[in-house]
Amino acid sequence: MEARNLTMMTDLYQLTMMQGYFRENKNDTVIFDMFFRTNPCNGGYAVTAGLEQVIEYIKNLHFSKEDIEYLRSRKLFGEDFLEYLSTFKFTGDIYGIPEGTVVFPHEPLLKVIAPAIEAQLVETTILNIINHQSLIATKAARVVHAARGDGIMEFGLRRAQGPDAGIYGARAAMIAGCIGTSNVLAGQMFNVPIKGTHAHAWIMSFPDELTAFRTYAKLYPTSCILLVDTYDTLKSGVPNAIRVFKEMRKAGIPLTNYGIRLDSGDLAYLSKEAKKMLDAAGFSNATISASSDLDEYLIDSLKNQGATINSWGVGTNMITSSNWSAFGGVYKLAAVKGEDGNWIPKIKLSENVAKVTNPGNKTVFRIYSKVHKKIIGDIISLADETINPEEPLLMFDPVSTWKKTRLKGGTYTVRELLVPIFKDGQCVYTSPSVMDIRETCIAEQNTLWDETRRLVNPHHTYIDLSQKLWDMKHELIDRISEEKSRQND
Repeated sequence: MEARNLTMMTDLYQLTMMQGYFRENKNDTVIFDMFFRTNPCNGGYAVTAGLEQVIEYIKNLHFSKEDIEYLRSRKLFGEDFLEYLSTFKFTGDIYGIPEGTVVFPHEPLLKVIAPAIEAQLVETTILNIINHQSLIATKAARVVHAARGDGIMEFGLRRAQGPDAGIYGARAAMIAGCIGTSNVLAGQMFNVPIKGTHAHAWIMSFPDELTAFRTYAKLYPTSCILLVDTYDTLKSGVPNAIRVFKEMRKAGIPLTNYGIRLDSGDLAYLSKEAKKMLDAAGFSNATISASSDLDEYLIDSLKNQGATINSWGVGTNMITSSNWSAFGGVYKLAAVKGEDGNWIPKIKLSENVAKVTNPGNKTVFRIYSKVHKKIIGDIISLADETINPEEPLLMFDPVSTWKKTRLKGGTYTVRELLVPIFKDGQCVYTSPSVMDIRETCIAEQNTLWDETRRLVNPHHTYIDLSQKLWDMKHELIDRISEEKSRQND
């Protein structure tokens, strides 16, 4: 990522709008919010990821000579604008919610405060990065939750939609709680554990299954997970694996990380039968790993059926978020700085209530139960507002305003989610390691109520507006409606 200049990875209309702002001298400082409207996978929450790659992108923003020459060849851009682009750099501010945080619809994951030309350019790439990694992180968090404490290994590289999707999908899956990835390049880039066993081809390349198992055990005695379904799982694979484990034990080789992997068939039945065979042979602590087109729903079903699997390799359905193809994040103008230095709030209206944006310069406060340490709800407020946890707090649904919750002072705690990332074009934030973000994400998910983490029909966390923001929003809606009425008279 650091070696690549992604400045030109943008939609054409960003550049044409930028030239329009430039020509019309409309380069006022603006605020754009990046947010999403619907939780992926019909779930109760999302996990934000990709901030580190956004930082790398912003740091490296510049138009090369080759870029300028290509744009010139399109016959769309004037020399004055191309000259401006030749010295372009980002000079604004960015606030973001740290990676690994659980997040909810309509709250800004990123807030960009910059001259209009700069803020417009970065839209496409910010959305590309955050949408992809947040989607995979959210899917992976659901898979990890379904496994109920068993380890999840990310095995999706060969089915990912291209190299970047495989690399950064693996990163996002690790953030969400996976214990390792099969992707060696991701392991190298992000310093995360790499894991894997062997393929059916290994077994088939030997004269017989037993010889293949013995050879593998000799090569990797401290990581001996044997794939047992090449020929016949219960009549050949598991018995041969047990024979090799006995030989290893007799030879004095410590059986520290060993077991079998199932990759086909009825995983519930086969795992229970294999467990009986392993236990009878004295290998009750052997790992029983499974792969085979797993997702959160199948893992949850297998756990409910009493499957004795305790390690899961998940590939296609996690790396592609197979049942939910896009995160759906959007990037919308929220305010323009006036000549007096004050923010002029902007709002997008729609017949679809979910698409009406929240105006102004905003922040997000998370409210926790002081006793349970769980999330009560989030409040989107204006940036200059504060919440004193020692005072009573009224929370209300911004659409169904009669739905209200009044919290007594001293019964809740408050955390502001948005933190400074760039100030005046300079990065002021240090991204944690992926494994540190992973620990944060695990802790974050533990602040959710069990009902919110349900795979089906989850409880949806309340995302409320402060009274000041709600008033501002509705004043704008009323003003626009009155102007529209006057125009129609």
